[in-house]
Amino acid sequence: MNAVNTVNTVDTVNDVIRVLLADDEAMIRAGVRAILAAGGGIEVVAEAGDGREAVSLAQAHRPDVALLDVRMPRLDGLAAGEEIVRTVPGTAVAMLTTFSEDAYVARALGGGATGFLLKSGDPHELIAGVRAVAGGAAFLSPKVARHVIDGFGARRMGRGVEARARVEALTPRERQVLGLVGAGLSNPEIAARLHLVEGTVKAYVSAVLDRLGVKNRVRAAIVAYEAGLVPDPD
Repeated sequence: MNAVNTVNTVDTVNDVIRVLLADDEAMIRAGVRAILAAGGGIEVVAEAGDGREAVSLAQAHRPDVALLDVRMPRLDGLAAGEEIVRTVPGTAVAMLTTFSEDAYVARALGGGATGFLLKSGDPHELIAGVRAVAGGAAFLSPKVARHVIDGFGARRMGRGVEARARVEALTPRERQVLGLVGAGLSNPEIAARLHLVEGTVKAYVSAVLDRLGVKNRVRAAIVAYEAGLVPDPD
């Protein structure tokens, strides 16, 4: 399933990507900031040492991406991410952590995060993840994606029936768009694939999320995968 490891969705944003970085360890922030700067086209515009400060800075700076550590004082990254999603809708939330336990992943995605990155991952993975979520796509580190996919395997048969029933409410074009979201494509890539303008694709994606009753593209991608709508790679 490529929806959760969307390396092909990077470079979808031409302007500088503005990032809020939150971690309670100054050395970790310095390292992440250096990695993002080396990638080019990414600027850390604010740094926070705890979750409460992260929420305040997100509201003040309205960055493209809020990159949050899971474990922070005052307010953990998961709760901070939920608050940022609620109060700063233009900011994409990605979690950055040393932990990949299913409970963390499930709560992060359920709270509206569209990225889950591991500090132990490759630096290029961090850059790709930030670019992906900034471009409106979803990105999970490969190790996290393995957890998600393995979980699907255990439940897929029963959930597949439910997912197919849910997508019946969609129009043929909406199902097509959902399948491409499941394949990990960003809005510009879907627009190019279907020969549509990007604004039309954005409207289709919004309609799909609303009809399925899901909060974000990751959840929509899961439904697409379970319903068998994800096309084979070219």
